[in-house]
Amino acid sequence: MKITCLQMDMKLGLPAQNFSHAEHLIDRAMQENPDVLVLPETWNTGFFPKEHLAQYSCQDGDMVKRCIGSLAKKYHVHIVAGSVSNVRGGNIYNTAMVFDRNGQCIAEYDKTHLFTPLGEHNFYTGGDHLCRFLLDGVPCGVIICYDVRFPELVRTLCLSGIDILFVVSQWPKERIPHLQTLTAARAIENQIFVAYCNSCGVAEQTAFGGHSAILNPLGTVLVQAGPFEEIISATCNLQLLVEIRSRIPVFRDRNPKLYAINEL
Repeated sequence: MKITCLQMDMKLGLPAQNFSHAEHLIDRAMQENPDVLVLPETWNTGFFPKEHLAQYSCQDGDMVKRCIGSLAKKYHVHIVAGSVSNVRGGNIYNTAMVFDRNGQCIAEYDKTHLFTPLGEHNFYTGGDHLCRFLLDGVPCGVIICYDVRFPELVRTLCLSGIDILFVVSQWPKERIPHLQTLTAARAIENQIFVAYCNSCGVAEQTAFGGHSAILNPLGTVLVQAGPFEEIISATCNLQLLVEIRSRIPVFRDRNPKLYAINEL
């Protein structure tokens, strides 16, 4: 399966401009002949305009479903459409959407771990479910940015059986080493491919770090972007999963009766 990440520099609070730019990047990315395209976090609004956020946001994913869904159908490609600021039922969510080759939205996920140091929880509502879906028969999951710091979330997804984890993010430049370490750990400990698509550019005082990458289940980086806007691709050899899981059977050797978490 060939995955292509679109490391996008979006403009804060300019959704029309960001939709146009995302469409341009998707057009360009099709030169890579991918099976799956991946966008970063909150690419419609940037992360995140505290004034007029609801006004800038999608309404129940309407624009994403029309625009990105039509492009998925046009190019007959799967699109993990990053995430968008999204109004639904009177609340604003940080919502990821996934489209199949026919342009159908086959999965939606609301970010469950909101980044309190920047006050995300004061503007967005957290999600209440995990997200597993099939792309060409391959079981996949998606998480958003801060979620990657919570191994319980990813392990729960992996216990349901996934082979590829998509991480869409707006991770700051100063903490890129953390992102690289965390994604490698999630790949190794769960024996999965990890494709993370980060943003780049500057929004107010925050510089986002790029360095999107695709990793194999050994934590080896198959391809990595630099700090600026870039399109990267790698082919994931799914046979490697069978070999690694048979050689180091961590899921068979788990001892779940010891893993109860006692909340403080």
